[in-house]
Amino acid sequence: MLYRGSCHCGDVKFEAEGDLQGVMACNCSICQRKGALMWFVPRDHMTLLTPDENLATYLFNKHVIRHRFCKRCGIHPFGEGVHPNGTAMAAINVRCLEDVDIDALPVTHYDGRSH
Repeated sequence: MLYRGSCHCGDVKFEAEGDLQGVMACNCSICQRKGALMWFVPRDHMTLLTPDENLATYLFNKHVIRHRFCKRCGIHPFGEGVHPNGTAMAAINVRCLEDVDIDALPVTHYDGRSH
């Protein structure tokens, strides 16, 4: 299924395609503060519909995940990284997707604080 998403102000818009059957809640220092619920798809299943220049990137710790956020409103719609098998991945913040019943999705809790 194709999902559309955006930041709050609309300067960042994207589409992601895949089977959204659940989300991950991570308790690492940044995810806990953002309150993001993440859905992972191969990066080539996500299309940025607005200029990349509308996004800023935050790196921390091991610098393996590019935390992307809107330069204007500060919302974090997705992150980018590489799966251990070498596949480029996008971590979509489902709170930024349109027409998704978040309460109906099962949540897997990940202990990112310990990794």
